[in-house]
Amino acid sequence: MNQRVLVVVGLAAVFFSCTATGQESPLTLDRVVVTATRTERAQFDVPASTDVLTRDEVRDANLRVNLSESLVRVPGVVVLNRHNFAQDLQISIRGFGARSTFGVRGVRLYVDGIPATMPDGQGQVSHFPLNAVDRIEVLRGPFSALYGNSSGGTITMTTRLAPGPSEVELTGAAGSHGTWRAGANVTGGMNPYAYALDASRFSTDGYRDYSAARRDVVNVRAAALDNPLGRLRLTFNAVDIPEAEDPLGLTRAQWQNNPRQASPQALQFRTRKSTDQQQLGAQLAGDFSQRWSYHAAAWAGRRSVTQFQAIPVAVQASPTHPGGVIDLDRSYGGVDARAQLALDASVLTFGVNIERLDENRRGYENFRFQPALTLGEQGRLRRDERNVVEARDAYAQAETRLSSGIALHAGVRASNVEFRGSDRFLTNGDDSGRARYDSVNPTVGAVFRTSSSSSVYASYGRGFETPTLNELAYRPDGSAGFNTTLEPARSNNFELGAKVAWSRQLHGTVAVFYIDTENDIVVRTNTGGRSTFANAAATRRRGVEASLGWQPSSALSMYASVAAMRAEFSEPFVLCSAAPCTQPTVLVAQGNRLPGVPERTAYLEAKYRAPLADFTLEVHAQSKLRADDRNTEAAPGYATFNAAIARTFVLGATTLRAFVRVDNLLDARIVGSVIVNEANGRFFEPAPGRSWLAGLDLRL
Repeated sequence: MNQRVLVVVGLAAVFFSCTATGQESPLTLDRVVVTATRTERAQFDVPASTDVLTRDEVRDANLRVNLSESLVRVPGVVVLNRHNFAQDLQISIRGFGARSTFGVRGVRLYVDGIPATMPDGQGQVSHFPLNAVDRIEVLRGPFSALYGNSSGGTITMTTRLAPGPSEVELTGAAGSHGTWRAGANVTGGMNPYAYALDASRFSTDGYRDYSAARRDVVNVRAAALDNPLGRLRLTFNAVDIPEAEDPLGLTRAQWQNNPRQASPQALQFRTRKSTDQQQLGAQLAGDFSQRWSYHAAAWAGRRSVTQFQAIPVAVQASPTHPGGVIDLDRSYGGVDARAQLALDASVLTFGVNIERLDENRRGYENFRFQPALTLGEQGRLRRDERNVVEARDAYAQAETRLSSGIALHAGVRASNVEFRGSDRFLTNGDDSGRARYDSVNPTVGAVFRTSSSSSVYASYGRGFETPTLNELAYRPDGSAGFNTTLEPARSNNFELGAKVAWSRQLHGTVAVFYIDTENDIVVRTNTGGRSTFANAAATRRRGVEASLGWQPSSALSMYASVAAMRAEFSEPFVLCSAAPCTQPTVLVAQGNRLPGVPERTAYLEAKYRAPLADFTLEVHAQSKLRADDRNTEAAPGYATFNAAIARTFVLGATTLRAFVRVDNLLDARIVGSVIVNEANGRFFEPAPGRSWLAGLDLRL
């Protein structure tokens, strides 16, 4: 690791430990976390970068539709909002997941202990019920490898569910571009039973032309917190997104001329996507004895997706082409079970994880010839196959205290992921295939409590990321069938960090990291909304993250976070300039930066709680965002200023919280996201200028 980085961390650790000595009382910083050790631990006792976002930090004065609203405050996490609800947010942690053209890759997602990431490593966040959130925990760094395939980091949401008097909350917000959300929460239950229901509808006309969308989300939870089997929690969630319009990306000239326009190809082919998902999950936890405890989770669901892409008719003329309409039906499920042994100075955890995904994938032409050529209509069948993904993992973790101030953590996870494809469309030959990937990933870390309110730590982890089913689904030559040339990415992750609370009012964290990756998965071609993928020989990420919270008075609080990372290709490789492609010819030089990864991000928030109202000012800054592996194009960096005013009114047993916020106060012209390696130069997905939002929360 760079010697200057080691010196910075060493000095920070000494400074933190010296200035924090003598603080014995519990502090706001030392929130309880679970993800790194799979058991409740104070943040100071965990050798990893963790952040916990509270219910208020996620909900207050926000639309509560996208994770980008709140995760922006976490250093090292980049959530690029495409402002395109036909596609998911682009979420990356320390650069993992930045290649994603849709969905979430490289980051493990969980809601109430149930994975929102499929066994192949692709996840979605569209069903995250932000209105019902209790907390969100974010884990970065080496210990995330203990979650298996595609765990460059983890994001875990827990919704509110606890016994208590029945409570009804009606919420709503409306703002610019025909955007509105309405929802209702019902919670309650008599101990040890609890129930909760959250339902919401979101609708928008979209900032850009041809970007209207609607999203309906329902989340039902029930718990029996004390029964003969243990503590039981049941969840059901569903999301429906019908015909979300996809305006596609713009070229630089189009963006500069009119950032609100849709790509002409989007209008020509009526690019759009419909998504429908239902999922049922259960968690059971309890104690076998005084020392032995257990936790088990099981889930099952189905997800269907129909997407119309802008694939030219001439390209689809090839007899092996799979068409311009993707039609997927997926059923999935899994079990994760673990047992834990608590000894005098140690805790041992043993677990198994088994998951399966069954997919029916069909492809159709996105045009019809009768009675005349009509684009954007489902035409003839061009692909019909059944795909199966099975993941089988076993893991073990150990924590031992060498003294009152020193603890060691270690873990290992053995992963096996198998892909099988059975071709049922045999007109052009049999494209059936299979791929199997195995990995054993160790992690180790040590944490030293320099005082009751500070700690320093070091950790290492070996990471593993397979291609997703969508990344295997298309060959670079444009034909259907598994791209079996893809290899999994394997990484070595190192981290040093320090955490401190100088007082109840002032706390901070700092971490540096170094990541080497072999066979990193990159976008090889990207045209008309369809991507193919390849392996880069090697990549390297080096960075530093820091956060600081300060509350000088009960009325005033401030929070700041910064991150700087150099993410680059550490060896040259070749890729394709356009699809179809059988022989890559374009050189990507050593030292080129990874696209989709800003080198610097910063967030600043100031809150003033006056008797009249609560005032919030936010500043979000980001450096330029490279759009392609060759680094020939980039979205410019920016800084945006947001402001919000909120007030609570109490009317007997009724509480009303009202807010107004304005985003991008200075009306800066910015790009929200880039489409990596888009062959036609349509890299840019613009973000709105100045926009407003007003909302009400009524608690009965």
